[in-house]
Amino acid sequence: MTRSLVWFRSDLRIHDNTALAAAARRGPVVAVFLRSQPHWLRHGHGANKLDFWHRGVIALKESLTGLGIPLLHRDIDDFDEAPGALLQIAREIDATELHFNHEYPLDEQRRDQAVAKAFADAGLTARGHHDSVAFAPGELLTGKGDFYGVFTPFARAWQRQLTAERVALRETPAPQPSPPIASERVEEPTLPAPAVEASRWPAGEAAAADRLERFLRFRARHYAGQRDFPALAGTSELSPYLALGMISHRQCLQAALNENDGSLTDGDAGIASWVNELVWREFYHHVAAGFPRVCRHRAFQRHTEALAWRDDKAGFNAWCEGRTGYPLVDAAMRQLISTGWMHNRLRMVTAMFLSKHLLIDWRRGEAFFLQHLVDGEFCANNGGWQWAASTGTDAAPYFRIFNPTTQSRRFDADARFIADYVPELAELAPRDRHAPSAAQCSQVGYPRPVVDHKAARARALDAFKALPPSA
Repeated sequence: MTRSLVWFRSDLRIHDNTALAAAARRGPVVAVFLRSQPHWLRHGHGANKLDFWHRGVIALKESLTGLGIPLLHRDIDDFDEAPGALLQIAREIDATELHFNHEYPLDEQRRDQAVAKAFADAGLTARGHHDSVAFAPGELLTGKGDFYGVFTPFARAWQRQLTAERVALRETPAPQPSPPIASERVEEPTLPAPAVEASRWPAGEAAAADRLERFLRFRARHYAGQRDFPALAGTSELSPYLALGMISHRQCLQAALNENDGSLTDGDAGIASWVNELVWREFYHHVAAGFPRVCRHRAFQRHTEALAWRDDKAGFNAWCEGRTGYPLVDAAMRQLISTGWMHNRLRMVTAMFLSKHLLIDWRRGEAFFLQHLVDGEFCANNGGWQWAASTGTDAAPYFRIFNPTTQSRRFDADARFIADYVPELAELAPRDRHAPSAAQCSQVGYPRPVVDHKAARARALDAFKALPPSA
């Protein structure tokens, strides 16, 4: 029998794990987790996500223990150290194969290629598995053989070519009779104190499964009608668990099929709408793999790289701190800072405010989000920011600029969300919370708007009109 080493990364689960299932079919398994904390910090991941990641590894270790699979833990400073660290472990435990699930951003792909080469040079085998997407990047292509750069035709192709096998759950390994070695202690990370209470985001696949079950029982059928209203508990809040693989897209899709009479696109509108968001997530993974320039801080729409962004330190700080004078924007930013998460509608509103109203480079906002989000994940974060800034795939037309006050009145009509996160406005009448007068701002100590909407819109339109035409 072959002894295999399974390298866990952002796939912290034992159920429906392609690499783990493949390795276990070939013989005994030893698991390993390489914590690359200095590398992650240099690349902008913040304490909220790294703490959640650490707690996820602890939960994974407990699950693996139940299967008799030991978990080894190593700290490395940089991705460049991964090949050597993994080879050393493989030799120590006499493993002849390494299994891992692919990740698609450029740095991760280069790391994995280096690992595969090091194992091949040593006469060992490294096997990568496509696990976090239904279709491996490159499987869904346009009629010209290119990666899709627009979501709608990608989604149609995804739906048309999806088969039962692609969403079939991978088997969970049977318990091993006796662990070949002992598990190692997962050391506490040295991090700035996370802003998020651990109880808000309990880690591990059991917590993820519970959250999915409660979403499907209480929220899913209302998802289409409630998902845009931040004061309502209308979304799944599964994004942190998907980002670190504490639950798989297949588990989510299978649950949707079971709830929706075997359909992912028809039937209940709420479930179909939620599935569409899962397809968006997959689309951004394909974009990262097919257009690696987006992994190099580059705009997807090349001509927008000539855009004249403003250097506005005061405006950027006001945005970061939730004191722009636009209550919905400020409430959203304070939600991010205090909870490590932001409602999806508000991610669009705040991103568009920074990139259009303030005309500040979207990359600064992308980095700020990644620093604070517990679900900070490159592909989705980059894709969302470029969409809002009109530099990316499916980019909102440059002339689409959300009016934050209109968005507030439409999606937080009674200003409950604003009152929760901007408490200085809570004593005002709900209608006044959306756009308090100068006198009201002075009375409650709330800032006046940092920019006038009409003037900011005109400035953004001029900046985009000055760009050279797209190719």
